[in-house]
Amino acid sequence: MKLTLIKPNIGRMEHSLYVDEARMEPLQLGVLAALTPPDVEVVLYDDRMESIPYNEPTDLVAITVETFTARRSYEISAEFRQRGVSVIMGGMHPTLLPTEAAQHADAIYLGDAEFLWSQVIADARHGKLRSLYQAKSGAPQPGQLTRRDIFKGKGYLPITLLQFSRGCRFSCNFCATSVFFNQSHYCRPTNEVIQEIESQERRLLFFVDDNILANFEAAKSLFRALIPLNLNWVSQASIDMTGDLALMELMAKSGCLGNVIGFETLNPTSLRDMKKSPNLLVADFQNYQTQLQILRDYGLQTWAAFTMGHDDDTPQSLEQTLNFALENKFAFAAFNVLVPYPNTPLYKKLAAEGRLLYDGCWWLHPEYRFNYAAFHPKGMSAQQLTEAGFHARSTFNSPTSIMRRAFDFKTNMRSLSRLSKYIIYASLFRKEVHKKHGLKFGLS
Repeated sequence: MKLTLIKPNIGRMEHSLYVDEARMEPLQLGVLAALTPPDVEVVLYDDRMESIPYNEPTDLVAITVETFTARRSYEISAEFRQRGVSVIMGGMHPTLLPTEAAQHADAIYLGDAEFLWSQVIADARHGKLRSLYQAKSGAPQPGQLTRRDIFKGKGYLPITLLQFSRGCRFSCNFCATSVFFNQSHYCRPTNEVIQEIESQERRLLFFVDDNILANFEAAKSLFRALIPLNLNWVSQASIDMTGDLALMELMAKSGCLGNVIGFETLNPTSLRDMKKSPNLLVADFQNYQTQLQILRDYGLQTWAAFTMGHDDDTPQSLEQTLNFALENKFAFAAFNVLVPYPNTPLYKKLAAEGRLLYDGCWWLHPEYRFNYAAFHPKGMSAQQLTEAGFHARSTFNSPTSIMRRAFDFKTNMRSLSRLSKYIIYASLFRKEVHKKHGLKFGLS
């Protein structure tokens, strides 16, 4: 039996598919490959950098689908199914919208792959693939290491992706993760994480956890185990970590370079409306000066994530958010136009208020473009919101801003190694900002 794994692209630039120069290993497909019995031939095709050989013989195609890649995923699936090849889809989007995904595949897989993938393969062997597999959620990769040989030769960034935990205990109203995991958080045994790290060669790691600090005590256990390994890592975390200095100390000693932190907005009303609990626990969340000083004192670079388009946002307040990011010299920052992911509380609210654009199905609409507003904001027009988002991204990633932000001696200039990583990745992200803005979804 032969299994073909597909990582779909977002879409196209004019008449050709977008080539993602900042692409990282599709960890979820490495996990699927590891869960597949060794007598099954497994191949990976990454639509972000190579052509998919639709006519190459295979028995089953598995596509991991995100909302941004749904349109392209359905195009790829149609090509294989026209050739009589069975297709199974899994990932965040099919779990959020199983009825839609089922129209474009022979089978859909809901939930975490670890718990029913062996059944999928067994059924496919016997030509009895079910239309629906609904798995539970749980700790990542129990007793299983990621299979990484399928990543070779794909030109991925030289950083190893792995996971310690899944899910998040918070319930931000715009977050698809909260819906997928039902506000639950699952941790992998520390010894299995260490085994995975030791099974690969790189010393720079990216934990893809939704919030690696959702459980402080579990995180401390992991950090203690990481200290002797003498490596560097980054992940995603919540700002409430700064309230536990013992945690911060262990994090720094374990080799943490920094984290993606969701600030979202500086407006307290918006924070409450979106239920951004960890930020509301911070006393000075309108300027975060205490917290940012603690992060700098421990030498941690911050990738600040902001969402733009909340009901209290105005063009002026969004400009203030950009200035906040520039003044604090964040190593990196994401200025994301608020996205109404399907089946989230935010989506349901906007739908009830009649504020969704693109017939409420922006991820499939032929006129929608990447990073465009998909709803009517209250404090400005949709076009103003789209323009504010691009203005923030392009300004923050301008050559002048990159050079000015480099001169933070506690973080970006803490060492030559830190500075070189900052310059390399800041330049790459600047390039991607301009390439990705306005992409059409899909190829057709």
